[in-house]
Amino acid sequence: MTVSQLESDEVLHTGLRCSTRLRPYQDPGQVLLMDSGEEFEMLQSDGDGDDDDDDDDEGPTPLEDACRGEKKEGVVDSASEPPSTPTKEWLDVLGNGQLKKKVLEAGSGPDSRPQKGQNVRINLKILLADGTSVVEEPSLSFTLGDGDVIQALDLTVQLMEMNEKALVHTSAKYAYGHWGSADPAVQPDTDLTLELQLLEATDAPDLELLTPSERIDLAWRKRERGNEYYQRGNFTFAVNSYSIALEVTEACSRVDISPREEEELLDVKMKCLNNMAAAQLKLDHHEAALRSCIAVLAHQPDNIKALFRKGKVLALQGEYAEAVRILKRALKLEPSNKTIHAELSKLVKKHSEEKGVEQAMYKKMLGNPSVEKRQAKSLWSVSWKWLFGATAVAIGGVALSVVMAARN
Repeated sequence: MTVSQLESDEVLHTGLRCSTRLRPYQDPGQVLLMDSGEEFEMLQSDGDGDDDDDDDDEGPTPLEDACRGEKKEGVVDSASEPPSTPTKEWLDVLGNGQLKKKVLEAGSGPDSRPQKGQNVRINLKILLADGTSVVEEPSLSFTLGDGDVIQALDLTVQLMEMNEKALVHTSAKYAYGHWGSADPAVQPDTDLTLELQLLEATDAPDLELLTPSERIDLAWRKRERGNEYYQRGNFTFAVNSYSIALEVTEACSRVDISPREEEELLDVKMKCLNNMAAAQLKLDHHEAALRSCIAVLAHQPDNIKALFRKGKVLALQGEYAEAVRILKRALKLEPSNKTIHAELSKLVKKHSEEKGVEQAMYKKMLGNPSVEKRQAKSLWSVSWKWLFGATAVAIGGVALSVVMAARN
């Protein structure tokens, strides 16, 4: 069992349907790891059957041709052809030509536009360039601005009026990117056409009034969304989703909550913090990653992943001695962990090299004491021999003078 990527489950509990999933497109037979750069091998679980804290080795399911659907009659190939209507009818949402919106049927006025943070419900159809429909959602709900859906939806729905119908052309950048998607079936780097109608916009529920089970479910969905972003290499969006999940777990509750439910919320919180630390490491946000690890260890001092990532952060900050101490502690908890062995060996070697460089610098700054000692000893030896010789000569001269005086 490897947990090199993130703490996730094989089934993504997003609570949203295919248009909101970000599972990458994958050729049959391929396996995609969420963090292939950090193969963190763990010991087998104790056999309790709940290995929820670890990652699955299996990647997203292969793309099925049957998911593509049939081309609808009368559908214009609007994604690949220039719009036939006047250009002024199209709104260049971001000013870069990669996300355009056109009103097909006016809504209830500008005052009816939804706000970020509200829950919206839309009628959605997603079309490929050849007119193939890959998504048909007559009643899709999501929280606007939370990153629950592709960027094209988050950016354009907030510009729509209630009951408005609109057509959106989006580049792959604001859809499923260079990864593509297995569900819905979208090839990598594919531009899309979206047919939208805004049906409803309501304020999000007060977190303090949610039942414990609702909070757990919401936090879990936001965390899974973060895992999907992490899997696609979009670490900034992953951190955003984990942060939202943490807000849910940390919200005060005005309703009764049982010890078991508190434990479940804490479990989700720890997973979010651990995953967020991994994403922050990818973004080189070392201080933030260290804070996330410390927060986990405050509740779970023996959390292997938090210890391992804390050790990595400290090493990146040049704190090799402390990093080695943390990793030795982690290795003591998991003696068979090959990744910790490798990281620890690397750090011990680097720490030794650093100490060698420091010693060389000190010698250069202070001089070589042994050489100076030998030089001083050599000088003292020369001086002593010279003094002894001079004294012998003087004594000899005095004796000679006495003898000569006696003869005279």
